[in-house]
Amino acid sequence: MKKYIIPSIRITIVLTIVLCVIYPVSIMLAGKLSKGAGNGETVVVNGKVVGYANVGQSFTKPQYFWGRPSAVAYNAVGSGGSNKGPSNPDYLKDVSNRIDTLLKYHPYLKRSEIPADLVTASGSGLDPDLSPEAVKIQIKRVAKFRKLDEQKIAALVDSHIEAPLLGLFGPPKVNVLKLNVALDQLK
Repeated sequence: MKKYIIPSIRITIVLTIVLCVIYPVSIMLAGKLSKGAGNGETVVVNGKVVGYANVGQSFTKPQYFWGRPSAVAYNAVGSGGSNKGPSNPDYLKDVSNRIDTLLKYHPYLKRSEIPADLVTASGSGLDPDLSPEAVKIQIKRVAKFRKLDEQKIAALVDSHIEAPLLGLFGPPKVNVLKLNVALDQLK
């Protein structure tokens, strides 16, 4: 019996030190070395924090680019998906309503041209990014409501497209909050 208890106690002590001390400290240090020093990357306008770059925001006015829908009303405390599958009637109704809203403000689009990320929520419900395609189809609406040249807004969108990490990992994306902040500064 002693043959099993002593090694079990040693393993428990070692794992407790590794998992309860070394691992949390290393994660904390990695956070301190990241943008925002572990407190998140804030977006600041005129000295005022207007949001976090890695948390989706709700934009509903037609003069702004709309972000990805959220299953949690953009509440970072309760992040998560809706857990509704593609055959769920409530989910299908939500997506259909989002498509109808998009078509109302974008009458020049066909249903088949609407990128999925404009009408479906992400797994976290807080995705701050859209595909470049999802942003580009909104240029005409934003230009119309802001009374700006479409080419000027298209150039702004192009300048906000972020390439995949190291050119390999993930798709190109556009951070909607950063884009809308830049849009407000556009003249």
